[in-house]
Amino acid sequence: MEKLLSDEQLVQLRRMIDDATRVVCVCHVNPDGDALGSTLAVWHWMRSLGKECSVVVPNSFPDFLAWMPGASEIVRYDKHKEEAEQLMAAADLMWVCDMNGANRVLEMEGALAGSPARKVMVDHHLEPEGFCDMVISEPRMCATCEILCHILYQAGVLQNAGLDMAVCLYTGLMTDTGAFTYNSSRPVIFECVAHLLERGVDKDRIYRNVMWTATPARMRLMGYMLYVKMEVQKELHTSLMTLTNAERRMLGVKNGDTEGIVNLPLQIGGMRLSALLSEDTEHRNVVRISLRSVDDFPCNEMSARFFNGGGHMNAAGGRLECSMEEAVKRFREAVKFYEAVLK
Repeated sequence: MEKLLSDEQLVQLRRMIDDATRVVCVCHVNPDGDALGSTLAVWHWMRSLGKECSVVVPNSFPDFLAWMPGASEIVRYDKHKEEAEQLMAAADLMWVCDMNGANRVLEMEGALAGSPARKVMVDHHLEPEGFCDMVISEPRMCATCEILCHILYQAGVLQNAGLDMAVCLYTGLMTDTGAFTYNSSRPVIFECVAHLLERGVDKDRIYRNVMWTATPARMRLMGYMLYVKMEVQKELHTSLMTLTNAERRMLGVKNGDTEGIVNLPLQIGGMRLSALLSEDTEHRNVVRISLRSVDDFPCNEMSARFFNGGGHMNAAGGRLECSMEEAVKRFREAVKFYEAVLK
């Protein structure tokens, strides 16, 4: 396991925890497995220390993550704004997990910035903003949950962690690596996994819960996207799919039903880049961009350059304020810019 904190930092973190009575854990909009896994793991940790602790997320998360230990206690800002703001205003300590900037919570940003709580950021995305009192940023790591594994081990917590905490950590590791199919070749990742398995984690069951749990709408969506919407540019080893809100309504699709759809075209031999452009369900004229790649194509660089986003080399996302037609045009410009790399 890796020692991420200096002795002084570990003392500082312990003091911040000891001094806190009310703790809130937050993560980015449209929470995924690593966002929920990290916030819920910290939630279990803080509650084991006798702290009043809550998890507040900006909006909905996929149904296939609702089984996670503690998920039923999560407060959604978009549904319970007053309660969420009261919790953040009263907090002594706030854990900011799996996000590198306050704008990643969108409408919740004011409440996050306005909270008097001391803040600890734990994140693995590039270029973290300095709005937290302590920033633990490790972009080389596969998931925020990996960072937490090392911190918890260094603090002597992981060795005796409860099963619920271990399940949350494993879920984050698994989902942010596509079940350990990308960004997961560092041996220490599997040292983390070994520690979690020692705590009783049933990795096969977690895989089934996440990967093999689909709604009828999701099954229809996969067929529709692959048969009707997938556009393949063979010479550029690139695929593009788009999804409008009208199509969501036609198929009865929820936000979580789109999870992983962008990965499907990468199964085509020789494919290097896959993109999914989807209209935002809550804001007009906003298109969300999901990018996935194999080998050394830099999704994060493309996302930052063309889509106001970022992420990791093989998995990144962004956001454009425009129509779907304009977003598609922007994507074609991005592909042209990277034409030599894609070929």
